[in-house]
Amino acid sequence: MNFFQAQEKAKRNTALLVFLFICAVLILITLTNVLVNFLLAANTDMGIALSPIEISLVVLGVITIAITYKYLSLKGGGRVIAEMLGGRLIPSDTQNRQHRQLLNIVQEMALAAGMPAPPVYLIPEQSINAFAAGLTQRDAVIGINQGTLDLLNRSELQGVVAHEFSHILNGDMSLNLRLIAILHGIVFIGIIGYSLLRGAAFQRKNAMPLLALGLGLVVIGFGGLFFGNLIKASVSRQREYLADASAVQFTRLQSGIANALKKIGGHAQQSHLRQKNAEQASHMFFGSILPKFSSGLLATHPPLEKRILAIDPSWNGKFVDTLNSSGQETQANSFSKSAKSSNLVSNFSDQIGQINEASLDKANQFLTDLPGQIATSTCNVFEARALIYALLLSKDETLRQKQLLFLAQKAEKGVPECLNKLLDTVNETNPSDRFNLALMTVPTLKQLSKAQYRIFSSNINEIIVSDGKVDLFEWTLHRVLTQSLYSQFENIKPARGRIKNLLRIKKDIAELLSILASHSDSSEERCRKSYESAARSINLDLAFKHIDYFDFRQLNSLIETIRELSPGAKKQLIDAAYLCIQSDKSVSLEERTLLQGICAALDCPLPFCEET
Repeated sequence: MNFFQAQEKAKRNTALLVFLFICAVLILITLTNVLVNFLLAANTDMGIALSPIEISLVVLGVITIAITYKYLSLKGGGRVIAEMLGGRLIPSDTQNRQHRQLLNIVQEMALAAGMPAPPVYLIPEQSINAFAAGLTQRDAVIGINQGTLDLLNRSELQGVVAHEFSHILNGDMSLNLRLIAILHGIVFIGIIGYSLLRGAAFQRKNAMPLLALGLGLVVIGFGGLFFGNLIKASVSRQREYLADASAVQFTRLQSGIANALKKIGGHAQQSHLRQKNAEQASHMFFGSILPKFSSGLLATHPPLEKRILAIDPSWNGKFVDTLNSSGQETQANSFSKSAKSSNLVSNFSDQIGQINEASLDKANQFLTDLPGQIATSTCNVFEARALIYALLLSKDETLRQKQLLFLAQKAEKGVPECLNKLLDTVNETNPSDRFNLALMTVPTLKQLSKAQYRIFSSNINEIIVSDGKVDLFEWTLHRVLTQSLYSQFENIKPARGRIKNLLRIKKDIAELLSILASHSDSSEERCRKSYESAARSINLDLAFKHIDYFDFRQLNSLIETIRELSPGAKKQLIDAAYLCIQSDKSVSLEERTLLQGICAALDCPLPFCEET
């Protein structure tokens, strides 16, 4: 299943979830009507008269308020979930050996996928478990239990991280957050019932009817919760099998994730969590968090045995005793060149959201070859800002000095000094590496305060426009940073993906392809042929318009429109875009930069590539 198929399935699962939820609400309304009317009929002296419609509206209103409140409380994305579960952010510049290895694995995986690395949170539990949470890729985080770090070797840890990346790339996170909000709405009827039971103890008049009403609502509410958990468990189990398979595909090793699952089975605490808020997020974890729900209809995860056999059919049925094993590496290095990739693609878009052998090896090599000063700068909040400024500075010496003077006045104390130290090293970096360097700074920049972000964002804008023009790299870097950071510091409306047919917005598509074609060659005739080749692939009947210079604000406006495309329509557009720029059988750095920016804007990460 490719990225777009997984995204479409996630959307279908969401629609199914909404349908099942509506059914559950209708049942709750019916049962509450029966209960209230029965009690009112049995206690005529209460002097209360409510029609079935009034009762239904009250129940519906209560559920809606509960769901809305819960969903809004989760709008902060994965960070809110991680903190709710007792997680502590692992800083990018940590010197802890375990933490550095974990961040390195996450960084490799993110670069290979062509996306910013999600922040990583440490959960103070000794069991083996992990989770990915967020509304989108932009606000995603990964959480790892301390026991996972202590008991797994590198290849096993990489398998677990790859599993969580699958959830991020396959669109599972948003579905998971909706499940939390919906289940809270269903159980809220029971919470009200419990409050009435407690209140009845202090009532002298009508205590029995109040007690009966409270008890009835508890039964109805938690009965609804039971069926809600059935829905949650059913959806979750299928996504876990997909994530396990994706982890094997991403890392090219069966042993990594298979051995991690075997160690869960052999560990005294397995994957269970003691944290009081963990139950409502049970479907988000790598392994089952509750012993009582580890099997059966309410299980959020398939049995360990089935998951292991799906990955390793030759397994002998024995778990790994974690008391007699260490977290030291016992398997072949996960980047073994002997591993063969089976991730062959027939269309360019099939690479989107995938991590293959080539991209993972290149990401690993890129990090290995990265100058120490640059690598360190991506992990420090002062130096990360300085690195972004350095990447944006003009090549024109006069303008560069003006930009440096501006930053000396406007940047926060300490940042200009870091910038001066980095300049020479940044100037020597390969131009094709600049995009990846920008991606590497994102988790560190997310540690900025809101005030620091505002200053940083304003300074970036000023540097970009200081020469009176915007080039492709500047636009791409600004687009990626804005999308990655904006959701954390500002309230934004997520794209709904409701446009399923490209031709509904064909004027915008034609303009975007014209921009791409105009950058593909110096000859207007060859540009026109590139456009026509792409247009034919999607049955677009609008003529090519050569664009020598275009306003990037106009491109941003186009992007906001095409962000509303469904996953399937995005796939068609990306294939057409690639067909457009490679019509001359080569892709220049400028063309790839533009394509990277477009893919990033569509939340469709383009896998790591160092060649142009």
